[in-house]
Amino acid sequence: MELTRLIVKGGVISPGELKEVVNIALQEGLDSISFGSRQDIIFPKGFKSLDKTTLGKHHFVYPDQKSGNNIVSSYVSTDIFRNTNWLTGNRFLYILEEFKEQPKLKVNITDPKQQLVPLFTGHLNFIASDNEDYWYLYIRLPKWEKMEIYPVLLYTWDLAKIYYEIEKISEEESVDIEILFSLLSEALDTNNRTIDKPLNVPFYPFPYYEGMNRMGIDQYWLGLYWRNNLYDLDFLKEMCDLCFECKIGKISITPWKSFIIKGIPKDRKLEWEKFLGKRGINVRHSLLELNWHLPVAMEWALNLKTFLVRTLDQFDISTYGLNFGISEYNRNGHYFTSIVIEKNELPTALESIKIRDTYNVLFAKNFDPNTREYIVHSQDIDKLELPTILIELSRKYFEELGNNTMETIENLQKKEKAPQEIYQCQECLTLYNSEYGDERQGIPKGILFTDLGDDYCCSLCEAPKSNFRILETVEH
Repeated sequence: MELTRLIVKGGVISPGELKEVVNIALQEGLDSISFGSRQDIIFPKGFKSLDKTTLGKHHFVYPDQKSGNNIVSSYVSTDIFRNTNWLTGNRFLYILEEFKEQPKLKVNITDPKQQLVPLFTGHLNFIASDNEDYWYLYIRLPKWEKMEIYPVLLYTWDLAKIYYEIEKISEEESVDIEILFSLLSEALDTNNRTIDKPLNVPFYPFPYYEGMNRMGIDQYWLGLYWRNNLYDLDFLKEMCDLCFECKIGKISITPWKSFIIKGIPKDRKLEWEKFLGKRGINVRHSLLELNWHLPVAMEWALNLKTFLVRTLDQFDISTYGLNFGISEYNRNGHYFTSIVIEKNELPTALESIKIRDTYNVLFAKNFDPNTREYIVHSQDIDKLELPTILIELSRKYFEELGNNTMETIENLQKKEKAPQEIYQCQECLTLYNSEYGDERQGIPKGILFTDLGDDYCCSLCEAPKSNFRILETVEH
């Protein structure tokens, strides 16, 4: 399919830039835009080549151009989901600013403690360590068979120059990780650090990322998702104006064909809700809707997802914490969902005959896509058999979940003598742990759940205190 893409570095765009893009799209006669899996903007219909004056500083990649890969970042998750303490939104913006030239390789810059943005879908994957300002680098250059870990931790302010040097080396010669390391060490003076412990990516269930949610004490964040991934240009234009009025400087695109606006002031919340209501925007899709990753502008994939979501809904199946991908057959593909449905290619000889499509179902080891290990569950399945298989896999996930979740909670505990209580919100499964308190609501560490005021509510979904249940008492 002929699609024009707009590179949005790190998935971060200002309301002013988005408004300019919307105006360019309107001039082209379009009425909507879409979002891509690398946090870029995609124009669903053909796009005439624009002259440089109209383009301004925007970086468009036309269908006939090979170059142009977006940098993926988990900036979108900062301040709203779990995160590595030192990795702030500003730190992300500084790093992105260092990438002056458009990368030719795919780069991911992520926090391993969040689930919204995949860690390992780039050629170069910079992943934050627990050491302040130091990053792991996982590399899989285009011709490499497998992913390799770079032998040292890299300093925040060296990431961009290391990337450009690797890009240059990989264009000139084919190298393995050892040669790459020695060439970089010769070419650059960098502030590396030895890896003192392996990267630990804790498994957490996939988060709910839609609607109006509390952020800190006096702000909110809003996640917007449209099922068909066609975002109305007039709506976006009006929304950018509302961002200006509320002094909101950044809009973040997710890899899930949705976007998030952070920092809506408490006293403007009602105005935003009215704006969405007036436009008839639904901000309460079930999680079952939100956790699907589809190829852009592929009608068959959207139809298949609709069929599966409706069927699972009918059976009242919970898929909390899982996510699903639909893809054309691609064994070299780097998937990033718990469960993948692949559509098989029809043999050319059979293309003229109306033969039904068949599918394969794969699932990630432990249902955790960050393991990067996929197991084939079923092959050559008819569409009507898919719901049964997804139900079976969902049950398998929940049977195994207890083991993983408890392990994760134990990993999070620090050595303390007193027994420790963990409470869980029954609406969205957010945990309240007295060891950590609730930073977003200004509740310091050490405050027991029973000592919280009756007006305490869940920091993610705002459910009342009465909705929390004790999960378990941990003895140290």
